[in-house]
Amino acid sequence: MSVTKYYKSSVKKIFSIFLILPFFQQVIAQKNEAARYEIDTKRRGIELTDDAALLRGKEFERLDSTYYVGYLLEGYYKYNHSADYLGYKNAIPTLLKAKELMEKDFNPMLKNMFSNLDYLTQNYNRFQDYYSICNALKECYDNIEMPDSVMSLLNHIATYHFKKDFFGIYYHRAWTYHRNRIFTSAKYSFLKNSVGANERMAFKYCYEGLAFIKENEKENDEWFGQNQALADDLQIYHYLALLHCYNKNYDSSFYYYNILAQYGLISWNNYAGFQTEIGNFSNAQTFFKRDLSISYSGENVLKEPYYYLPELYIYAGRTEDAISLSNRIIQQNGSRPGFGWYNIALSRSYMYNDQLDSAENALDKAADFKELHIGTTLTQEQYEFTINLLRVNLLDRRIEELKFLHSNWWYSPTTLFKMAKLKWQKLMAEYNTCIELAYNPDRSRMVYDLFCSESTTTFDEAWYLMKDFNPKFFAKKYHNYQTTDKRENIQRYFKLFEAKFNYEDGRYKIAEQELENILSNTKLDSENEKLFLGRLYEAASRVYKISRNQYSRSFYNNLLLETYPQLIPFSNIRIPMRLETSGVDDETTEEIKRQLSHVNIDWTDKEKTPLVSIYFERRGDKYQATINVKSNTNIQVVSNRKLVFSSANNNVGNEIALRIFGKGGNVVFEEGSEY
Repeated sequence: MSVTKYYKSSVKKIFSIFLILPFFQQVIAQKNEAARYEIDTKRRGIELTDDAALLRGKEFERLDSTYYVGYLLEGYYKYNHSADYLGYKNAIPTLLKAKELMEKDFNPMLKNMFSNLDYLTQNYNRFQDYYSICNALKECYDNIEMPDSVMSLLNHIATYHFKKDFFGIYYHRAWTYHRNRIFTSAKYSFLKNSVGANERMAFKYCYEGLAFIKENEKENDEWFGQNQALADDLQIYHYLALLHCYNKNYDSSFYYYNILAQYGLISWNNYAGFQTEIGNFSNAQTFFKRDLSISYSGENVLKEPYYYLPELYIYAGRTEDAISLSNRIIQQNGSRPGFGWYNIALSRSYMYNDQLDSAENALDKAADFKELHIGTTLTQEQYEFTINLLRVNLLDRRIEELKFLHSNWWYSPTTLFKMAKLKWQKLMAEYNTCIELAYNPDRSRMVYDLFCSESTTTFDEAWYLMKDFNPKFFAKKYHNYQTTDKRENIQRYFKLFEAKFNYEDGRYKIAEQELENILSNTKLDSENEKLFLGRLYEAASRVYKISRNQYSRSFYNNLLLETYPQLIPFSNIRIPMRLETSGVDDETTEEIKRQLSHVNIDWTDKEKTPLVSIYFERRGDKYQATINVKSNTNIQVVSNRKLVFSSANNNVGNEIALRIFGKGGNVVFEEGSEY
């Protein structure tokens, strides 16, 4: 074929295609229109949360892959059934496709959605679909720590200029700035470059949101009913209460919480955190418990009261209640989001109950779990820091436990080796934790300030980290807090820390004077601040040992035993006690008494000293020890604590020594346990 003939043939083919193209387009359009009509018809009665939504979504995608509805159903199903990182990540592409396809077909409609009430009413179902897509997408981004994408999505929605903020654009921007305040624009482009600047942006968006509500109030009242603006205002007040609390504007925080409470929209969990921050620990317990009675919108969220209430129980010396509550939520929740945080709470609870093996096991579970921080301002950085700080606490207790169980530990090569290994592990753990702290611009608020409502560590854990570093610096810091911090109920904690740091710095006389001032002039909630009292009596015992004031030292040793006995084995305090045994007297019980003689207790025959009574009895091929302890003022410290064992070859004496001071654990002592 010649070039000319080939050219003419090609032109004819192309011309033919152009002639029939409109016909095919019309056929395709008719086919799509029919498919979409079928999809819309079949969709009626299907809720996004239905189990059949996924199958329907796939079916609709086959009918018309260019229509958003199938991807909405599939994407929302994936989002709604997600409980881990991969689940939310896999939902994002489908939701994004639904959003893009809907905007492609309905962009003019969305832009004119609020042009008049009739138009909104006529197209409200489409608007509801768009809301569902964007809200699910936003939640997915939040749940897998993609704040840049969250802000980009919110900014995009804002371009439609909807006259009512159904999407929470303003308050969610504020929350996103606040939650990511420790980062800078180097990590997330929308952020400012300091914690303070990010907090100012959070406040800015809250106040802009209130102005937006006011600007559109008249028209929205006509469309949605009188006082509709109040609900929108209250949503922003929720975040303003949080922001003001974090920024230590306590009067302003209380103002917003009070308004929220009047309308029944207060978060009792957040209000309980506020009460903890200002040192009203009894109130905090009450409001955390109230929040536990409220059902959550979904199972896959962190229920913060189950994390923070065990802390308050520890402050109150109710370590077994803390363990019970933590175990309960872990059993109910399974491995869904929150599992890691609950195990951290459980580890802490076991630690103050002197069950170090169980504490380590729970902490390891938390460290190995891929936590999602859903429905909370708590972050992955806080999660990792808390685990590392508790690891430091645990290793410190391991070291002190060895000293307690082996009073002559420096003569034992085996114990010295264990001690050296633990000290090396603690040094490495402290190093890692301090590096995290050094690079955290929010460290003053989260750690040093004590009792910040958004902190995930306790005042006692903060002490374990700081005590080995620059006591003069921290003594000055906590002296200054007494003039700059306005929380009256936290002042005593600042004073205690100043005294303890002065002691660590070798300024014993100053520390003694400061402790005497606290002991003489402090009023507190003795039922709910037993940990404070225990640390106060522990510090007093140490300082009076230095000054050789035996009477005062004995007095505060006894108060420590009555108030928080679980602290004693880890305090390196050797207290005088009397031992009385009764019941079975054979080689096994004699061996146990010999083991008890080697622990760091000053066994004595003096009458006015705490009394340890142990009753041994045979139960078949096993023994049972019943332990009772009374202080020197006849206060029952340990009552009928049972321990069942088969022989004395597994350091039963060491276990009994710890249970003398309130250690919990199984009644049956595990074979092969070591110390």
